Amino acid sequence: MLTHLSIKNYALIDELNVSFTSGFTTITGETGAGKSILLGGLSLVLGKRADLSSLKNKEAKCIIEAEFAISNYGLKSYFEINDLDYAATTWLRREILPSGKSRAFVNDTPVTLDILSGLGAQLVDIHSQHQTLRLTENDFQFRVIDALAENQKLIEKYTVILAKYKGFIKDLEELRDFERNASKELDYNSFLLEELEKATLKDGILEALEEEYDQLSNVERIIELLSQSGKILNDEQIGLLSSSTILQQASQKLSDYGKQFTSLNERVQSIAIELTDIASELESLQEDVEANPNRLEEVNGQLQLLHDLFKKHQVSTVIELEEIKIELSEKVDSSLNIDAKIKEKENLLASVTIDLNKLASAIHSNRNRVIPQLKELLTNSLSNLGMPSASFKIEIEPTESFKVNGKDNLIFLFSANKGYDYGELKKVASGGELSRIMLTIKSVLANYEQLPTLMFDEIDTGVSGEISSKMGDIMQKMGSSMQVFSITHLPQVASKGASQFKVFKEETGESTRTDMRKLTNDERVNELAEMLGGKNLSDSALAHARQLLQ
Repeated sequence: MLTHLSIKNYALIDELNVSFTSGFTTITGETGAGKSILLGGLSLVLGKRADLSSLKNKEAKCIIEAEFAISNYGLKSYFEINDLDYAATTWLRREILPSGKSRAFVNDTPVTLDILSGLGAQLVDIHSQHQTLRLTENDFQFRVIDALAENQKLIEKYTVILAKYKGFIKDLEELRDFERNASKELDYNSFLLEELEKATLKDGILEALEEEYDQLSNVERIIELLSQSGKILNDEQIGLLSSSTILQQASQKLSDYGKQFTSLNERVQSIAIELTDIASELESLQEDVEANPNRLEEVNGQLQLLHDLFKKHQVSTVIELEEIKIELSEKVDSSLNIDAKIKEKENLLASVTIDLNKLASAIHSNRNRVIPQLKELLTNSLSNLGMPSASFKIEIEPTESFKVNGKDNLIFLFSANKGYDYGELKKVASGGELSRIMLTIKSVLANYEQLPTLMFDEIDTGVSGEISSKMGDIMQKMGSSMQVFSITHLPQVASKGASQFKVFKEETGESTRTDMRKLTNDERVNELAEMLGGKNLSDSALAHARQLLQ
């Protein structure tokens, strides 16, 4: 519930600080005193968009803060989802800077306007003339029926499964679109895949093929160089092997003459061994190297295929070709298995359709069960509010399509007088009648839902006397289980509040300011008497005011 409201530098308000309690609170004041300004400030801190014209002093910022006790509202998940620190006592703050920019905070954490308005909607329900029009909308009418029918959990389950249902419908459409194009795409993709499968695609293959091609195409020159190298090593007169033998013998003898020759001998022996190995490897290479025109042609073909594939697929590496091959393989596989995938998705869709129909049927039955009860509640309450002939025609018609809250169409018609045809609320109900119907419905909802703080903005417009008193009784009763505010011009309603605040306007010098204060019991008597008989307080008006308060 709203426990404190602070407004600085907003419209005609310099600075306002006011605290509230639970129950039913009434707010009064003369026309033009600034009650709408109070609502405007509250709306801003609840997330309504602001503009620079809201500032009283254009050179200072506007700050609006509201404190709420929220432990009974079940809002921890909202705080977790939006990464906010939860507190049983939560502060909302809105700042409007002279530049026109706006900032929003929840418990001193900066938040977006969407997060603030999402939270605000769960804390305060400001009932204005615009909100009365919601009464004429099907979704609000369904909400009332479903509250009485206790359909909330069923609708929650239905909503989850409906999301799956819509997902499967979308998947099936995509699969069937794919199926329609699959035949022509399959042939082309299969051809491209077959080309890639002919090529050896592995990391390093291009470099290996280029090296092999270079060797095969220069085999005669390689043989010539190997032969020349072998002669240099093996010539009997001047060959390196013969010379190294002589060098080995000399260095071996030198090593007998001192340690300083030992290292030299070891190096010579090492060179001789290395030359022998080189000679052996040259001989082996000479035996292995031979002209192979068939292999040369094969390697050349593989290289040409790779370069053609590079050009066709507009890539430059074998790895990229491998990726394309995998992608094509998946496409071909999808095309070949599309029927099985469609069948699998159809089975899933059929399963959730059965579940949805079961839930929709249960929701429909519950709605039909409570419609007589709802009609009785509405007609009895409206009869007490001066509409004895008011009646409703409420019918649920099952449909074949899945809607957001079931498979029903709702007929919600109204007649204010006997002998008149039923019609849509927005066409046949006056503004005063709509206000009384909305108040009645809100009172019904209060028994079945955990409603946020309700702020009624002159819901009693167009009524007076005994009817207004009964409307006050309804709001007073609602206040026994929740926090309710009523901005009113009627003393019969104002007197029903557990507490009463007055909004007033003061002129000081060249400026005008709006303020608000809680009235004492004596001040309430005077305020009610003034509402009854004007500024000149008569004894009869004062007596009547005291009677109303009793």
